[in-house]
Formats: sequence, structure tokens, C-alpha cells
Amino acid sequence: MFSPARIKLYVWLSLASQILIVVTGGAVRLTASGLGCPTWPKCTEDSITNVPEQGIHGFIEFANRLLTFVLILIALLTFIAIVRSGKAKRKGMVWPSFSLGLGIIAQAIIGGISVLTNLNPWVVGLHFIVSSVLISIASILVWRFYKPEHQPVPYSVYLLTPWIALSGIVALVVGVVVTGAGPHAGDANSPRNGLDLEIWQHLHSYPGYLSIALTFVTLLLLVRVNKLNAVSLSTKITFWLFIALAAQAIIGIAQSRMGVPPILVGLHMLGASVIASLLTFQWLSVRARS
Repeated sequence: MFSPARIKLYVWLSLASQILIVVTGGAVRLTASGLGCPTWPKCTEDSITNVPEQGIHGFIEFANRLLTFVLILIALLTFIAIVRSGKAKRKGMVWPSFSLGLGIIAQAIIGGISVLTNLNPWVVGLHFIVSSVLISIASILVWRFYKPEHQPVPYSVYLLTPWIALSGIVALVVGVVVTGAGPHAGDANSPRNGLDLEIWQHLHSYPGYLSIALTFVTLLLLVRVNKLNAVSLSTKITFWLFIALAAQAIIGIAQSRMGVPPILVGLHMLGASVIASLLTFQWLSVRARS
């Protein structure tokens, strides 16, 4: 169980589970189950688990809480297996694995505060921001497991990459504000942030479009360099980042014009999680040292 031979499995489980809990957390909110367990750390004043009287909403919210323990177990297995591996093999992997464990605990506390504040949209938004950071850390962990050799890129690509990351981060943060202004509060009685949804949807789109344009230009520059050689890892990652960003834009436009249906909101959250990971991989493939 703690064998270093299992590190490959554990680092991928760490990344997949961090994305999964964003999706399940979105399902809790989109099914109006955010207060299915109306208190924290217990589910009710008298019970640690959900009770039949709470119905499906209590079951959904409590199931999401249980998933936190799965993430902690994965983080613990990952950390111990890495520590037990050789010094050369674990180089650069100890702090990300340890940070994941601390981050999961922090997430549980933030989730509890969101319940105690009646799903305050700013606290719920912080919940997603921290998840994005943990997805990024898990991506670093995967990268450092494989330790791919750094492949030179054009200097223009090196200069563009920070702007791709910055525009992507801004789009994610503004998207949190848009979510707080939208109709899916997680419970019928939970507050919204009071901002104009239509205006903030437009503000959210601008850094999104910018990140798509910058990624496309970067991809063209990389393809031109790779024309006579094997396709580099940075080119492959940039290609998939462009595809993810374009798909995310299409879903965003569709959900805006269709009145923000829950299924599209859920796909948008999944897309945001995948993009957080790909932004990290793209940065590492261009600017990380060997």
C-alpha cells in the first residue's frame, strides 16, 4: 500500500480526485442540496450522518462530505509512498504531496464555514479558488513524477506563457464572481452577491477570449518550430489547452443564452477544473527547469 511502486497511481488519483470533488461539489449546489446538511461538522444537530427526514438533499450533501475522507486517504498514501522512495526519486515531490493534505483539510473547514454562513457566495467562491490551487499542485506532482526533459521553445513562446496563465487565472476568478451572481445558490434561501449577472458574464468572457487568442498564437509558434521535428510535449499540452479553452467558451456562451441550465453549469465547472490543470502543465512544459 505504501510502496514507492504505487506513486504513479497515487499522483494520478490525486489529480483526478481533486477535479472530481469540484464536479461533485457542483452537483451539490446545482441540485439545491447545499444545505442538505444544515450544520457542520455534524449533518444535523443530533446526527453526524444524514437522516431519512432530510431526503435526497441530505444524502447528496453528506455523500460529498464523505468524499473529503477519500481525498485525505489518497493524499496520505501519496505522501507516505513518496517519503519512502529514494532521495533522487522523491526530489521535488514531497512539498506538493504534503501541501495537498493540508489543502484538503483547509477545504473541509471552508466548506463548513460556507454551510454555517448559509452558503455565502463569497465563501463558496473561495472554496472553488482553493480547489483550483489544489488541482494545480496535483498537476505539479504528476509532472515531477515523470520529470520530463525540458525541450527548448522559441523565446516568444517563453514570453507569452505567463500572459496565458494570467488571463486564465483572471477568467477563473471572475467566473467565481459570475457564479455568485447567478441563479444556482445551492439552496432556495441562500443569498446572492447582488451583482448584475449579464454585465459580469461579459467581463468574464474578455480574459477568456484573450487566453484563447494567446494560446492559439503560442500553438502556431510551436507548430512552426516542430515542423521538421517530432511534436514536442509543450506543443501537445498547448494544443489540448486550446481545445479545452475553446470548448469552455462554447459552453459558456450556450449556458448564457439558454438561461444557465444546471447541466451546462456543471460542464463549465468541469471545464474550469481541467483548464486549471492544463494551465499548470503548459507553464511547466515551457518554463520549468529539467
